[in-house]
Amino acid sequence: MRIIAGEFRGRKILPPVGEVTRPITDRVKQSVFDILSPRIEEAVVYDCFSGTGSMGLECLSRGAEHAVFFEVDRPAVARLKENLATLSCTDRATIITQDIFRFSKGTTGTIAKADLLFLDPPYRYLNEKPQELVGLAESFSSTWLNDDGIVIFRHDAVDHLDLPRLVEADRREYGSMIVRFLSRANNEKAASD
Repeated sequence: MRIIAGEFRGRKILPPVGEVTRPITDRVKQSVFDILSPRIEEAVVYDCFSGTGSMGLECLSRGAEHAVFFEVDRPAVARLKENLATLSCTDRATIITQDIFRFSKGTTGTIAKADLLFLDPPYRYLNEKPQELVGLAESFSSTWLNDDGIVIFRHDAVDHLDLPRLVEADRREYGSMIVRFLSRANNEKAASD
């Protein structure tokens, strides 16, 4: 695994331990970041279910102001901390190790709003925890996301989950994976601008 562009371009980051997380391929990551590149500089980024932090670290490399990483798996958190230290960007990052579903219910106005929010849950969650993901999306729309913010939702192509209060502005299919670009319902054009 490596950083594709920006300040840390070409730098390797530690991969996940075991099978708990699914790293995104460089090809897919490049495609996603080609779409997002005009919005990254000075952005506040949330990397939900971050694993070892590939998406948030890529944003920091490309000039994001701050990244908030949400991860509960201890080995993944340890790798994430090592990656942040290796890239010397710990001061531009926050790691939240609480369960994101519980965390989202108690954070009204206590964290900076996100410009970009990567939602990359374990694929099985779309079937095992759909209501929790819907509740999380409602928190994004009402509390976590800036008015023109974008949610980048990655999931298995065979699954589908509507996230009320978020509307799809773009969708890309990469083999068995779909990446959806969602915005708040009152700002449908945000992702396509």
